[in-house]
Amino acid sequence: MAKTADIAADGPVGAEKTGAGNEGKQPRSVRVVLLALMIAMLLAMLDNMIIGTAMPTIVGELGGLEHLSWVVTAYTLATAASTPLWGKLGDMYGRKGVFMTSIVVFLIGSALSGMAQDMGQLIGFRAVQGLGAGGLMVGVMAIIGDLIPPRERGKYQGMMAGVMALAMIAGPLVGGTITDHLGWRWSFYINLPLGAVALIAISVVLHLPKKRAQTRIDYLGAGLLTLGITSIVLVTTWGGTEYAWGSARIMELIGIGVAALVGFLFWQTKAAEPIMPLHIFRNRNFSLMSIIGFITGFVMFGAVLFLPLYQQAVQGASATNSGLLLLPMLGAMLVLSMVAGRVTTNSGRYKVFPLAGGVLLIAGLFLLAQMDTGTSRLTSGIYMAVLGAGMGCLMQITMLVAQNSVEMKDMGVASSSTTLFRTLGSSFGVAIMGALFNNRVQDVMVERAGALGGKMTEQSAQLDAASLAKLPVQAREAYQYAVSAGTHSAFLLGAAVAVVALVAAVFVKEVPLRGAGGPKPAEEAAGDAAGERPAVAEAV
Repeated sequence: MAKTADIAADGPVGAEKTGAGNEGKQPRSVRVVLLALMIAMLLAMLDNMIIGTAMPTIVGELGGLEHLSWVVTAYTLATAASTPLWGKLGDMYGRKGVFMTSIVVFLIGSALSGMAQDMGQLIGFRAVQGLGAGGLMVGVMAIIGDLIPPRERGKYQGMMAGVMALAMIAGPLVGGTITDHLGWRWSFYINLPLGAVALIAISVVLHLPKKRAQTRIDYLGAGLLTLGITSIVLVTTWGGTEYAWGSARIMELIGIGVAALVGFLFWQTKAAEPIMPLHIFRNRNFSLMSIIGFITGFVMFGAVLFLPLYQQAVQGASATNSGLLLLPMLGAMLVLSMVAGRVTTNSGRYKVFPLAGGVLLIAGLFLLAQMDTGTSRLTSGIYMAVLGAGMGCLMQITMLVAQNSVEMKDMGVASSSTTLFRTLGSSFGVAIMGALFNNRVQDVMVERAGALGGKMTEQSAQLDAASLAKLPVQAREAYQYAVSAGTHSAFLLGAAVAVVALVAAVFVKEVPLRGAGGPKPAEEAAGDAAGERPAVAEAV
């Protein structure tokens, strides 16, 4: 192909810069694209964090308190269900156009959400926004996979993990500030200028080869997978809250989900262009990374949910401060993600990080399970830092190894599958750890405060600061003890689940990552022969 475009002319990042001393000297056009990708990642991650803070104000103006949970659920459902489809479309029709389409859909959803006049409209427009968000996450990772050779990719994916940590820290603060000074509608409108910048930069600077698939989209497979994912997310969202776990509605959803996924797996063996080709799971490393990604999502979002609750109820932190008190975990995650990326880039080796991440994950969760009503903020901060270090070792290495385990033509599918497993893990983590937490809190309240204690937590085991302040001293102390016991059980479960991630990491086969340029190493050729074919960035 003629070298008429910026990135096309430059080739893959690092194509002529294999020396460690030159690895920071990337073409300016590539740096512009990476900045645009980071903005897109920030949009996808920041949105729910901002909206969570604005929800009380939104409900106060629009009403519809009984439908409040659907504002988040609609977004989550649409994101999870559309993720595999965006990845496959990118593989079939070209990454750039599909990614730009997802940005436009996200911005349309954001604008419509900001103009919503009632809760029903807001829920519908949030679903549109979620459809776009599913393509943002996949597009970012797949484009990095296209542009940057595996050997160089670790440090850039570490930067993306840093963006995720930034979103978790800044989201509640930004959401509160925007809502207080500009109004809740600007929680959605703020996406428009940021998205426009990313869209323009991608349009002008990113040049990837266009594709045109000869086969049609696997609509049946997409429908079955969407139905299965939707059922799973609804089960984990509604179970134990809207409906009892053994209720007919939950059982129906489980039955529909299982039937849809079994039908999906069967159809993927028959489809001409399967939406998620099953052959990628024959690769040991890819399957192991899917398991580790699922567990990372399970643990991370459970921790983000229960740590602020513990800090508010037991340690007396305000809602805003409880978000800031997560800094030790998120800071450690950021630092270790960057370190893992750099070391992987310099050495080409990565197995040590899943192993270390599994150990640190188990240790951090076990330490957090030891917290009680007397644990100081310093101590809990140290425990959180251990957990954050474990997540930092795993967050982007899972994506890197998964992409390195498939051929270039399956880069989008690999990225979307890894993202999907992490999303499903977070849904299961919040649901299962939440159910265990709620049951433990209610049991301890009955033990310590009798019938009154059971009545206090009958509707919800999570009391807000205002409700907690109104309780008698004895009841408040009982509740603090109950929350402490609940977090102990939840984190202990998390530690047990994290053991699976460590076991999976032990079986990872370290296939050397190809650097930018140079002959193919013998070890890599051996990996190919064993079915562990790494993806290689091709000149565009």
